[in-house]
Amino acid sequence: MPSENGKSLAVKLSLPLEYQQDLFSELRSEDELVILARGLGLLRVVTNLLHSYDVAGNNLIVVVGADERENGWIGEALAEHAAISRGPLARGLSQVNTDMMSVGTREKMYSQGGIFSITSRILVVDLLSKLLNPESITGLIVLHSERIVATSLEAFIIRIYRQLNKEGFLKAFSDNPEPFTTGFAPLATMMRNLFLRKPSLWPRFHVTVAKSLEGRKQAEVIELEVPMTESMRDIQNAILECVEVSISELKKAGTGLELDDWTLDSALHKSFDVIIRRQLDPIWHRVSYRTRQIVNDLTVLRSVLHALLTYDAVSFNKYLDTILAAHQPPPGSTRQNQSPWLFLDAANTIFETAKRRVYTGQADDAEAPGLNTTLPDSLRPVLEEQPKWALLAEVLQEVERDVYFNPTMGDNSNGTILIMCSDQGTSRQIREYLQTKDVTQEDATDGEAIPDDGVKAHPSATFMMRKRLRGYLNWKKDFARISASLFNENQKALEGFIDQRGANGYRGKGPPNKRRRIRGGSAASAGAGRPINGSLQIAEEKASQVDKLMADIQPDEADAMQRDEVAVDLLEDMEDYFELYEMGDLVVVHPYDGDMDEHLLEEVRPRYVIMYEPDAAFIRRVEVYRSSHNDRAVRVYFMYYGGSVEEQRYLSAVRKEKDAFTRLIREKGNMAVTLTLDGKGPDDPQEQFLRTVNTRIAGGGRLAATAEPPRVVVDVREFRSSLPSLLHGRSMVVIPCMLTVGDYVLSPTICIERKSVRDLISSFKNGRLFNQAETMLQHYKHPMLLIEFDQNKSFTLDPFAEHTTAIATAANPSDLQSRLVLLTLAFPPLKVIWSSSPYQTAEIFEELKKNQEEPDPIKAVQIGLNAGEDPNDQSFNQTPQDMLRAVPGITAKNMNRITLEVNNILEVSNLDEGTLDDLVGKEAGRQVYRFFNKSVFDD
Repeated sequence: MPSENGKSLAVKLSLPLEYQQDLFSELRSEDELVILARGLGLLRVVTNLLHSYDVAGNNLIVVVGADERENGWIGEALAEHAAISRGPLARGLSQVNTDMMSVGTREKMYSQGGIFSITSRILVVDLLSKLLNPESITGLIVLHSERIVATSLEAFIIRIYRQLNKEGFLKAFSDNPEPFTTGFAPLATMMRNLFLRKPSLWPRFHVTVAKSLEGRKQAEVIELEVPMTESMRDIQNAILECVEVSISELKKAGTGLELDDWTLDSALHKSFDVIIRRQLDPIWHRVSYRTRQIVNDLTVLRSVLHALLTYDAVSFNKYLDTILAAHQPPPGSTRQNQSPWLFLDAANTIFETAKRRVYTGQADDAEAPGLNTTLPDSLRPVLEEQPKWALLAEVLQEVERDVYFNPTMGDNSNGTILIMCSDQGTSRQIREYLQTKDVTQEDATDGEAIPDDGVKAHPSATFMMRKRLRGYLNWKKDFARISASLFNENQKALEGFIDQRGANGYRGKGPPNKRRRIRGGSAASAGAGRPINGSLQIAEEKASQVDKLMADIQPDEADAMQRDEVAVDLLEDMEDYFELYEMGDLVVVHPYDGDMDEHLLEEVRPRYVIMYEPDAAFIRRVEVYRSSHNDRAVRVYFMYYGGSVEEQRYLSAVRKEKDAFTRLIREKGNMAVTLTLDGKGPDDPQEQFLRTVNTRIAGGGRLAATAEPPRVVVDVREFRSSLPSLLHGRSMVVIPCMLTVGDYVLSPTICIERKSVRDLISSFKNGRLFNQAETMLQHYKHPMLLIEFDQNKSFTLDPFAEHTTAIATAANPSDLQSRLVLLTLAFPPLKVIWSSSPYQTAEIFEELKKNQEEPDPIKAVQIGLNAGEDPNDQSFNQTPQDMLRAVPGITAKNMNRITLEVNNILEVSNLDEGTLDDLVGKEAGRQVYRFFNKSVFDD
């Protein structure tokens, strides 16, 4: 291998820990799949490996599967390594991630060599068209290998690479072990998809990893268990009760699926609702409306559970108001299709307790039936604070004292305080609390200002919470007006489209129940706060009480002294207004951000880390950071709510990862050797013979023998789907081209336009399908429309019925089926092919190609182009073109003129009607202009 020359060069690596060095040595010596526990620095190993090849200077390495942030990390790290190693041949990372880069530019870059991060769709086209010759590639680095399935583009790329390049290396990486443990022999299946033989497993309990992280001086960890308030505990228990009831109702539904994993414990896992939905997808059109509703409710309840621990009391109550409004019929409506969990007593506990956390006292509401007691006619703000806030302020005071009384000598840390939390919303909340916790506020009871006698008042969130309550009360005044429209939006998604048979077709929800049994069978049995139709209603406060409460919390002098957030800063005269802070004076609040957190620790070099919410991966990153730097002391404050779902979710995630590695270790010990390194399955001898003999014998001609495999010309835009990969897997030669007519050309006479059901619906909406059918009829003898379904979903149009409502009109309530009938009546030669999955489509293509001549790619490209038009000039960015095709009035004929005359879609949207008329014609110009200038608020 050319890269072997790199061994004679001085290569400086940044792998201080023993397990990192062992893993690097393994990777340099052999190809393998590396599964590393989260937080152990996977990208650091990858960048050092890439640098070792980059220094040699005569390699062509391709990185597959990296996202934009990882490309930034790898590029930065390679540049840094090159500067340290002073390698004259090192070139760093080159990104190929846009169609705007011309074919000639890419070809020139590939010929020069280096390390390339290429998006999968561009790479697969370049490999098939031999723009990038697979034999010239030194090696392939595959990131996020847990995402690779047999039909993915990455698996397609690896197969092409391995078929034509037996010498180059192939190394795959993943830091997510859970996906490797689902299904039958998942690790062996993944190894087969990756064309690798050896898996390398590195859990946290690996001997070398444990020795590396525990052998040196460890970080000082202080665990802080924060007790929840009584109200928070009541709400959490009520939500969990609703979740438990919902799961038990799902089990009673008789879906015929494996239900052992549907437990309250697994419901805390972040992907629980996604897993349930994926299991139900194949039978989604057969499950009852109630079941669909419960599946949606589980997603809502889990989001409420998360919001309880992260939102402040006012924001949480506001969030519950939106949920209730979205599930509640507007006043006067008799519709009875609210979610089942809203009828539980636990639901009432959730809403009432959440409101009591914000303010107490209730309206003397004569409208509420069954209440004879006199209620207080005033509202008093409660504004319950999150327990973690006070503890956070206490920790910061302790850190301040520690810095003053115990200065550390010889410590290379910056002294910065780093606070880590789960998301940007929590980050903003913490920042606002820290900015306002010491603001003196007028006392709400006597109106006198708290004296400032030089002694710091106890940190309080009163100022922040009063500000949020003012915003909430103002918001609620307008909310009644929009709550009805919220409900209507929810119903559109809930009910879908109901045909004459009364069947419903919504993927998530169904039609309202015809009957609903009310407990007790009478109006009185519904109880206070619930009307006759049984829907849940929360007593609303009187306007006078809200106004009085608003007057009590009006802004005072302390509010006026607070500066507004800076929205726009032109950064003029920076030196007069800005200065750099000392790192020791900074408190950095940052959300968890995966591998980027490792970069954050290296950049900030914090002396104190406060983990506002638990995260197992970040704990390991701190361990790696501390073990890698002997001269940087770190103290970690680990905060969590005791007895909460937050603690349970953290422990569950750690346990799941450990169980996943245990299963992988067991499977690795029992796994048979995978012998598919050539990337090519065994050919059927009979099929090979039949392919060799051309059976198209006309006029007594001789047998024509050809060893050429069957060819399929594929439009480059089709590589977003898995079908080209499956065709290639059936030993067909896939030729990517920029086709103007059709998506697949199987022979000189057969052209196929492939549509998923969603594409089919959108094509009917804008009329594009009729234009496509017309152009296929003009140029091909056998045009075909292929309607392809997803293999994981039901083979029926019912789940898509809600999308057809936009097609239907009041005068002509046509649905998808009737539109298809109209299409076939308009174009009788057009054949319609129905396929249940891409696998079946590949079989259908194979059958259609039998006894047919092979297509000519050059001729297929030229069909549909104007006279004298060069197909090589069609190198425009494809994504904007696809978007433009969906605009009413845009056709294949006028689109070329727009792409040549106008730079981008923004310019198209800003053109006046006269200019558009000159470009595309009067009628089409009017349609395009109306589309871009229609108000989003109009019906």
